[in-house]
Amino acid sequence: MKNRPIKTLPTILSIAGSDPSAGAGLQADLKTIHALGGYALTVPTAITAQNSLGVVAVYPLAPEIVRIQLETLFADYQIQAIKIGMLANLAILKVVIKCLQQHPEIPVVLDPVLISSSGRPLLETEALPLFITQLLPLATLVTPNIPEINALIQSAAPSKPYHSFSGEAVEVSVMAQSLFALGVQNVVIKGGHSLEPEAVDYLVMPNDKSPNHPIIQTYSSTRLVTSNTHGTGCTYSSAIATELAKGKTLAQAVKVAKEYLFKALENAQIAQPKQLEEELTVEQERKGVLNHFA
Repeated sequence: MKNRPIKTLPTILSIAGSDPSAGAGLQADLKTIHALGGYALTVPTAITAQNSLGVVAVYPLAPEIVRIQLETLFADYQIQAIKIGMLANLAILKVVIKCLQQHPEIPVVLDPVLISSSGRPLLETEALPLFITQLLPLATLVTPNIPEINALIQSAAPSKPYHSFSGEAVEVSVMAQSLFALGVQNVVIKGGHSLEPEAVDYLVMPNDKSPNHPIIQTYSSTRLVTSNTHGTGCTYSSAIATELAKGKTLAQAVKVAKEYLFKALENAQIAQPKQLEEELTVEQERKGVLNHFA
């Protein structure tokens, strides 16, 4: 029997925290990348204790093991895109920055995970200045939601008058210009927290011919009313990274990722894990997972 030729898959590296409930973090990245026909390599930065009710505890890994994991993978695999999520602390952030500086040819999608939806910090405060000044400029694409944009801009210039963006479409260019001033190369401004009737995301890219008028691509979908939103940011950013690894342009990659995310949300209700049938308090709210294989 003749040997069949080896077929290689687009290879994407996810650097993120581990979610034992498998809704977000590395586990969401794994499912997304494989569902879209890629091969996922993973480097965990932290172990979390969380479920559908929120994050209970975060235990960052030793920066040395993060470094060794990265070096080991780069020594054996041709990585075609990198997705970055939770980095936890300053020491791990420094390791990741050094790694990216050694591989500037690889597209990087950065999901700026700063705080969990349940309110727990996922990046220590003292790491934020380095995150802004050194990591943001290394990313090919940054994918913040509106609260994250506000946090980044306020942290970068705490002494200046601060304008909190509300999510109106007319603010997109101003938001993007504020991020470009921090060294961001390209940005997807996510509309999940916006005030618009539809869920509209904006890919904003610098315009060399007219710096004051950036290039804006709009991606719109029906705004779904659902509590099954655990891991949407992780899923979206890893989907973009997967499409970039296939050779797609930024505009093409965001389009595919937006469509994929919508289907994963739309079909989430038929792919939930079995949970305890207990009454929740008024303060508690379950966040269901996405259907990554819809």
